[in-house]
Amino acid sequence: MPLDKRHREAFRQLSAETEGIDTQIYQRFGRDPGEPIIGLGKRNARLGFFGRDPGRDEVRHGEPFIGAGGQIVRRVLSEHLYGEPPADFEAAQKLGRDFFWINTVPYKPTGNKAWSMKVKRRFHPLMRELLVTLWEGRTLITLGREAFLWFGIDQPKEERDRLEAFWKREDRFESCCEVTLEDPEGRQQTFTLYPLPHPSPLNQTWYARFPGLLKQRLEQIELTSDSLTF
Repeated sequence: MPLDKRHREAFRQLSAETEGIDTQIYQRFGRDPGEPIIGLGKRNARLGFFGRDPGRDEVRHGEPFIGAGGQIVRRVLSEHLYGEPPADFEAAQKLGRDFFWINTVPYKPTGNKAWSMKVKRRFHPLMRELLVTLWEGRTLITLGREAFLWFGIDQPKEERDRLEAFWKREDRFESCCEVTLEDPEGRQQTFTLYPLPHPSPLNQTWYARFPGLLKQRLEQIELTSDSLTF
């Protein structure tokens, strides 16, 4: 499901106003730093993945969740659904078409730091619109603290506090919670969030456990090869 012209131009305008996009990486791979990296997948995909921001490999291939962490996600998905890992890189890419992929901001920041709250707020209305109006699914696996707490941006204080408290729970990677988003036009949708840690090798506390935690989530959601779409 590609972005339509209106959304693409809106992202390009926002990116032109945003400092901190890693333009050197985009130049290295001959990519346009104004082009958003969003792999929306199928409109009727039952499951979505919500991450922090694209990395170097995502810029290189022009596709989200395709780097080291994304490959772990895709491998676990393939093993869960089909009993074996993807045969090669192209197979992992094809597997991703059955899911909805989105980040807090669809541009790679300079360095390995998350985008500032100022930048996330700038993109938040447009990202909310994509979730609320373009995707029919309502089940999201969030990857990392930044991705999970994004759902509290521009929410009432009690809702932000609720999400903060949920993230501090010891069972946050086994439990789920619901959150309602409203797009700029006032349309609302409620999503069920299944938080997980970020699958980065730098996340030494959770990296080794991530595949098992993701598999547990897929079992909780009861995802099967026959239930990938509505």
